[in-house]
Amino acid sequence: MAGVWIAGFWGLVGGSALVLGAAIAWFATLPQRLIASIMAIGAGVLISAVAFDLMDEAFRQGGFDSTATGFLGGAIVYTLANFLVSRRGAKHRKRSGSNPNERQPDAQADSGAAIAIGALLDGIPESVVIGVSLLSGAGVSAVTVAAVFLSNIPEGLSSAAGMKSSGRSAFYVFGVWGGIAVASALAAMIGNVALAGSSPDLIAGVTAVAAGAILAMLVDTMIPEATEATHDFSGLIAVVGFLIAFVLTKSG
Repeated sequence: MAGVWIAGFWGLVGGSALVLGAAIAWFATLPQRLIASIMAIGAGVLISAVAFDLMDEAFRQGGFDSTATGFLGGAIVYTLANFLVSRRGAKHRKRSGSNPNERQPDAQADSGAAIAIGALLDGIPESVVIGVSLLSGAGVSAVTVAAVFLSNIPEGLSSAAGMKSSGRSAFYVFGVWGGIAVASALAAMIGNVALAGSSPDLIAGVTAVAAGAILAMLVDTMIPEATEATHDFSGLIAVVGFLIAFVLTKSG
């Protein structure tokens, strides 16, 4: 039973970056290149987590068939869902640029809900896999939690900036992101409870689904954002993030 609460705690840690990003947007202004650099580091860390934590573990648990099916399935489901929420006003939910056209147009009637759904779309696979990773008894993956945290900061920052500029109150902004942080914790707990005692093939499939969704999200949102502001240095920064995560994975 303790594992459920541990899963919830680490899911909340990852989701709390949304609140942190919102707080930064509300009370301060960071240089766009700094935010994009954080995004590039997060992208590198997430790529490492997908390759060495998620896919490697999925293959070890269920072999190639479960892993490949889940991986492609996760990418397809994410892409379709992302297409739908993007059309509803959440296209740039991970954008942190100074161009107001690349921030959330929260003045639209339905974009606030779309932003929230988009954030859940990004965060639920990550949170579920945090909960699933604890089932092995080896403890939570520090690399996965760090990657989730880093990827959430710009999303909270960008979306909160758009909400603030459209006249939303602090209560509304922090209520939205606090609620999504709590939902991330619940998703990690559900993943831990629902899959406890499941077959290795099922756990492998779920882990690979999360990996496919995360990689699709990286290419759709994080990498373009990182590249736009850091230009020629984005690849190097992402490599540094990847290397840090690789070292943590192999030394953990």
